[in-house]
Amino acid sequence: MMGKEVNVGVIGGGLMGREVASAFGRWFVINDSNVMPRLRAVADLNPDALEWFRQVPGVDLLTSDYNELLDDGGIDVVYVAVPHNLHAQIYLDVLAAGKDLLAEKPFGIDLAAARQIASAGEASGRFVRCSSEFPFFPGAQRVVNAAQSGELGRILEVRAGFHHSSDLDPDKAANWKRQSATCGDIGVMGDLGMHVCHVPFRLGWFPKSVYAQLQRGYAERPGGSCDTWDNALLHTWVECGQEEDVPMRLEMKRMAPGETDSWFIEVLGTDGGARFNTKQPRTLWLFSRGTEQQWQRVDLGFSTPFKTITGGIFEPGFPDILMQMWAAFLVEREGELDGRFGCVTPTEAIASQRLFAAALQSQEKNKAVELNWT
Repeated sequence: MMGKEVNVGVIGGGLMGREVASAFGRWFVINDSNVMPRLRAVADLNPDALEWFRQVPGVDLLTSDYNELLDDGGIDVVYVAVPHNLHAQIYLDVLAAGKDLLAEKPFGIDLAAARQIASAGEASGRFVRCSSEFPFFPGAQRVVNAAQSGELGRILEVRAGFHHSSDLDPDKAANWKRQSATCGDIGVMGDLGMHVCHVPFRLGWFPKSVYAQLQRGYAERPGGSCDTWDNALLHTWVECGQEEDVPMRLEMKRMAPGETDSWFIEVLGTDGGARFNTKQPRTLWLFSRGTEQQWQRVDLGFSTPFKTITGGIFEPGFPDILMQMWAAFLVEREGELDGRFGCVTPTEAIASQRLFAAALQSQEKNKAVELNWT
C-alpha cells in the first residue's frame, strides 16, 4: 500500500543498517501502513560497508561524515546503529539537525547519557524511539494479550530473557562489545537488556528491587582484553496490580550453551499462563488449570500487528519483525498507532538504564538494591 513518503538516513552501515535497507526494499508487503519509507543516505567510516549500499535503489548519498547526512534537508528520519560510547554525541547531533530519531539500544552508554538524550529529544520536539524488534513476533504479542486479559488469575511469576552463545568460543576476537570503554560498564545488559525489558515495562512492570548475578567470560581474546559482563541474571520484584508483589527474572546471556539467538517471555498465574520463545517462532504455549492442569501447544500463523500479504500458514522471521517495528515507529510518528504495540519510548529506555545501574550496585554489594519510580 502506497502512502506518505518518509526519507530515511542510516548512520552505521553494518549488520543492522543492511537489515534496514532490506526491510524498506520489501515494504510493499505491508497492507495497512500509510507510510512509505525510502532509504536515501548512509554514513559509515568503513568504505567497504558503504560500498554494499551502492546496490540499494534510491540511495543517493554515501559518506564517511555523518554530518553531511544530517545537513541534507531532505532526510526526515535518522536511524543510528553505532557503538554505545558514540550514542550520546550522534543522537544529540541528529536532534539538533531537526531530524526524528530511531535510536539503537541501550540509548546511551549509561544512565546519564540516556537522560541527556531524552532531555534533548523533549526539548527539540522531535519524535524519538528506541529499537527493540522481538516483541513484534505474533507469539510475543499473544503473551502480552494474555497478561493484559486478567484470565491468568493472580500473577505468580514472570520470566523474560535473551540468550546467545556467541562468547562461548574463546577464539572469537575481541571487539567493541567486549570493552567497557565502548560497550559500557553494563556490558551484556546494554547489548541485550532493552529487548528483555521492553514487554515487562510496556505492561507496567517496573522492578521495585533487583538482585543481580553478573558473570564475565574470557578475560583475553585474540586482539585484546575483555572486561565486560557476558551474562546477567536480574532477580526482581514487581507490582502487577495485585495485592502481593511478583518475582520477575530477567536473563541476558552471551554465554548460554546451546543457544544461538533465543528471545523469550513467560507469564504464569494461578489460573493460566503463556510463554513464547523465538526458538520456535510459530509456537505459543498456553497453560490452563482445570480438573487437570495442562499446557496447550498453539500453532501460530502469520498474524503480525501490521497486516501483510504473507499467507497466514507461514511463520515470521527476523526480517519480518524488523519491518513490523519500523512500521510501528513510522505510523506512531504520524500519530496513528491506534492501540497497536509501539517501539521503546525514551521513558522506557531510561528505566532500563536505571535498572542496569542498580544491577551494577547489587553485584558490587552482593545484595538487593531498591528502585523508586515515583
